[in-house]
This record gives sequence, C-alpha cells and structure tokens, in this order.
Amino acid sequence: MSIFSMKYIRGFMNNIKKFYYKYKNLPVQARAAVIFLFCAFMQKGAKAITTPVLSRLLSTTEYGQYSVFYSWLEIVTVFVSLNLYSGVYTQGLIKFESRRKIFSSSLQGLSTSLVILWTVIYLCLRNFWNQLLSLTTIQMLAMLLMIWLNSAFMFWYEEQRVYYNYHVIFLITAVVSILSPVFSILCVINAKDKVTAWIFGMLIVDLIAYTGPYFAQMLRGKQFFSRDFWKYALVFNIPLIPHYLSQTILNSSDKIMIERMVSSSEAGIYSLAYTIAHVMTLFSTALNQTIGPWLYRKIRDQEIKDIAKIAYPSIILIAILNTGLIAFAPEIVAIFAPPSYQEAIWVIPPVAMSVLLQFSYIFFANFEFYFEKTNYIAMATIGGAILNIILNFIFIDRFGYLAAGYTTLFCFLLYVIFHYFSMTKICKQNFGEIKVYDSRILILIIVIFNLIGFILMLSYKNIWIRYMLIFLIFITLVLMRKYLIHVIRQLIMIRK
Repeated sequence: MSIFSMKYIRGFMNNIKKFYYKYKNLPVQARAAVIFLFCAFMQKGAKAITTPVLSRLLSTTEYGQYSVFYSWLEIVTVFVSLNLYSGVYTQGLIKFESRRKIFSSSLQGLSTSLVILWTVIYLCLRNFWNQLLSLTTIQMLAMLLMIWLNSAFMFWYEEQRVYYNYHVIFLITAVVSILSPVFSILCVINAKDKVTAWIFGMLIVDLIAYTGPYFAQMLRGKQFFSRDFWKYALVFNIPLIPHYLSQTILNSSDKIMIERMVSSSEAGIYSLAYTIAHVMTLFSTALNQTIGPWLYRKIRDQEIKDIAKIAYPSIILIAILNTGLIAFAPEIVAIFAPPSYQEAIWVIPPVAMSVLLQFSYIFFANFEFYFEKTNYIAMATIGGAILNIILNFIFIDRFGYLAAGYTTLFCFLLYVIFHYFSMTKICKQNFGEIKVYDSRILILIIVIFNLIGFILMLSYKNIWIRYMLIFLIFITLVLMRKYLIHVIRQLIMIRK
C-alpha cells in the first residue's frame, strides 16, 4: 500500500474520531435527537430502498394490490388500535410521569384487548369483511397481527423517545430495517402469491423484533388493566377517531378508489409515485418527532414567541428537499421502477407539495392537541376526508387517476388553513393578543415552493430547460448556504 493511501486512511479515521468526540460531547438531549433522526431515516428508508426491487418483482397490478393492502391496513389500524400510541400516550407520559410504568403497561393491555375484540368480530363475519376489503382471510389475520405488533412497539418507542433512551431503539430499528426487506424479498422470489408472501415476510420480522419491547413494558408496569388510565385514554382518543380516520383517508383513499374506479395497474403506478414522493417524509417525520415534544413544552411554559424561529426555517428546509425531489422526478422514477411505471412522474409534484402541507400542519395542530380541542381537529380532518372522496369520485372519473394527486393537494391546503385559524382562536383564548406566526411569511413560503414545483413539472418534457432550472436553484442554495447551515444546527440543538 502506498504512503499516499496510508495518509488518506489515517486522515479519514481521524475525521471519524473527531466526529465521534463531538457527538459524545453533545448533551444527552441533542445526542438522542440525532439518533432518533437516524432511526426515522432507517424506518422510512428501508421501504424506499426496497421499492426498486419490489417494482421489478411485482407487476403493476400486483404492486397495486400490495399498495391497496397497506392502504386498508392504515385505515383499519385507526379502528382497531384507536391510535392510542399517538397524542394521548405522549401527553400521558408527561402528565403521569410518576406512574408512567403502570400507565404504559395498562395502555399496552388496552391495545391488546382491542385487537382481540376486533379479531373476534372479524372471524364472526369473515366473508363480509373479506368481500368488502377484497382481501383473503390470511391477509386479514396478518393485518390484525401487524396492527398489534406495531402498536406494541410504538408504545415502547414513544416512551424511550420522551426520556431520551436511544441505544436500544437504534439497535431494534437497524435490525428490522435490514432484515424485514431482505426476508420479504426471499419470500417473494419463492412464492406464487407474491403479495401475500411480501406481507408475511415483514410480519415474521416484526413478530420477532416487537414482542420483546411489549413484554418489557408489561413486566415493568405489571398492570394489564387500569380503570383510570383506560378511561383517560378512551375519553381522550375516541373523539379523535374521526380525525385520525380522516387523516388516514386523506393519505390512503386515493389508491383504493383508483383500484375500484380504474384498475389495479393504475393504482400500482400511482402508488409508486406516492411512495417516492413520501420519501421526503423521512425528513418531515424525523423533524416532527424532534420538534413535537419541544413544541408541547413551549406551549406549556407559555413561551410561544420562540416557536416561529423554529417553524419558518423547518418549513423552508422541507420545501427545499421536496423541490429537489420534484426536480429529479424523471430520473428517480427510472431508478425506482421499470419503464412501465414511467407515467408516475406526473403524480410526484402534487404529492410532494402535499408532504410540505402535512408537515406544516403540526405547528398549528399541536396547540389543539395540547388544549384538548378535539372538536376542532375532528372538524378539519372529517371535512378534508369527505371532500377528498367527493373530488376523487368526480375528477378521477373525468380526468383519470392522475387527478387524485391534485385533489389530495387541494384538500391538504384547506386542511392546513382550517388548523391555522383554529390555532389562532385557541391562542387568543389562552395567550391574549400574542401572535405565534406571521401569516404573510407562511403564505410566501408555500406560494414560492408551489410555483417552483409546477414550473419544474412543466419542464419534464425538455431536459435542457429542466437542468437549467436545477442549476439556477443550486446557485441560489449555494448563496443561502450560511443560512441553511444555521437552520440545521438550530434543529439539531433544539432539545438542548
């Protein structure tokens, strides 16, 4: 090995050591934030990385069937689990901190009881449910088991996240992120029913990885049933079911309606575009998980003036990342799938724009969650979901499946506007005339992002114009580099 090579290796190792020492010197909150960001990337990234393989193993029809299964999974999860691991659990961990072990085990018990109840209901009316959802008995039972496993893990995950216990989370996330797609691919290669094989591949890995955290919480709390905690969770979350369901419908109904109104093949093409566009939720979800607890604490401590200085940069950062996705959509689709999926490029821009609106929503809705204004939340999401179904029914029939991306974008825009005005009303009631955000800045960010996105989409048929636009965007980002570095540092240190 040459002297030059040895120097290069030593320099690389020294840089690794420097990075490690800097990381070790961060406060525990900042270290946890970094790890949770990385875990979120692994969870979402595993699905994104396997999409190119899956799209080549499955036909567009099979991919559509697989996507519709997961759309139904998301909808059924709301009914079966009541999303107990979501807002009520995070808030309960802070509210009942001295009894959090009992609180955690009792909510695990409630979740388990709900899954058993719904399994019995399903088995009693098996043929009805199979026909309604167009799924087999094996797929339905797998779905119910997946709901229990994911709920069990999310209770444990949220507890670790709130208390910055990140080491075991990192280990489990890494194992599942690697083994789940690998095992599923092996199952698909050797199966005739490739859709069910992929589902079972993921289910088996979840079963091995997620039962441990479940029993860990149960053994620590040692209480399956708690009348007070069960009542608290049900009273808090049942009024939110329309909200969670409608939110899921906003994300999932498109694929189901396209399958029913057009075909499974078109549902597969649309689903691929949706999956690619939602790669950006790697960043938005990770930021949400970091910002969420911080935002609750700022509201609790009445330090709401500090929120905007994190909100604006965060929204800008997600807008920039989604702009990059829109800019390179033709190349990304070509990497992710064979030519039969190429029409998916026209779905990516409106769905990517919806991702930004979904992320922006948390800065308004968390006020509603904190002050338990569940009626506001339910009104917004129910209205958005109903409108989405109506618009899909009208425009998919008239303009084809590509229209679904634009109906979703329009509904999310109205959804965010409603939550903004609800937040404004809540703040006036609780904080007087103090303004949390300047609406003009928020409108400017969203308008500029959407305008750039549509201009880039119009350039898809001319690669030279598109790359010229990309170059101009790149130059703008270079000029903004100091601001962007400052934003990233702020977000990493948010939990300090």
